Amino acid sequence: MIRTSLFLTDELKHRAERAARARGTTLSEYVRKAVEQALESEEQQKDPLFADTAVAQDSGPPDMSEHHDRYLYEQGEGGVA
Repeated sequence: MIRTSLFLTDELKHRAERAARARGTTLSEYVRKAVEQALESEEQQKDPLFADTAVAQDSGPPDMSEHHDRYLYEQGEGGVA
């Protein structure tokens, strides 16, 4: 591991220390896990499955969840094909 210095506000450091203590871990481990989770979340948001704007530019028709097969598979009015 590499030693790294961070600058935190007093309040943020105290909150992180309390959270680490509540989880029975060190502040260092708590910060490592928090950074890892933040990076994973950021990477997931870059995943085309989650960031797909090429397929839909808006929320779609209000009844899409109820009639999704019609919108996916039928031709003509309301259908894609």
